[in-house]
Amino acid sequence: MPGGTPGGPRSETPFGGARYDNPYELNDDTPVYVISVAAQLSGLHPQTLRQYDRLGLVCPDRTAGRGRRYSARDIQLLRVVQRLSQDEGINLAGIKRIIELENQVAALQSRVAELQQAVDGAAVAMRRREAQVHASYRRDLVPYQDVRQSSALVVWRPERRRR
Repeated sequence: MPGGTPGGPRSETPFGGARYDNPYELNDDTPVYVISVAAQLSGLHPQTLRQYDRLGLVCPDRTAGRGRRYSARDIQLLRVVQRLSQDEGINLAGIKRIIELENQVAALQSRVAELQQAVDGAAVAMRRREAQVHASYRRDLVPYQDVRQSSALVVWRPERRRR
C-alpha cells in the first residue's frame, strides 16, 4: 500500500490508521523520518526496512524524489514486525498475514460502529414517528369495552365416544 503524493490524498496505514491530507498537521501518521532515522528508532538496519517495504509489510510514504518517509505509526509497526519475527519466531509471510487480518478486524470494527450508529439513528427516528402517530389520534374516540362481561365459571366436559 504505497502512500500518496505529498499534500495529496492518503490511503489507510497498516493497522487501519487513516492518514491526513494537511501537510502541516503533525500526528502519528505524518511521514517525517528518513530511512536512517527510522532504522535507528526501530532498531533495524536500513536494508531491512527496504526489504519490508518491498514485501509490503511496512509501506512508508514517498517524497517527490521517491525517498522513503516513515511516520511514528510506521516505526511502531516496524517494532511489532521485529518482535513477531525475533521473539515469536513468525516468518515474514505470517507477519504479513497477521497485519492484513488486524487491518481487516479494524475495518470491520469501524463498520460495525458505523452500522450501530445507523441503527441507533433509525430507532430514534422510529420512536419520533411513533410519537407523532400517537399524537395524531382523535381524542373524542373512546375505546369500546363490553359491559356485559361475566365472571361465571363454565365447566366443559367432552362427550365420551361410543364404541
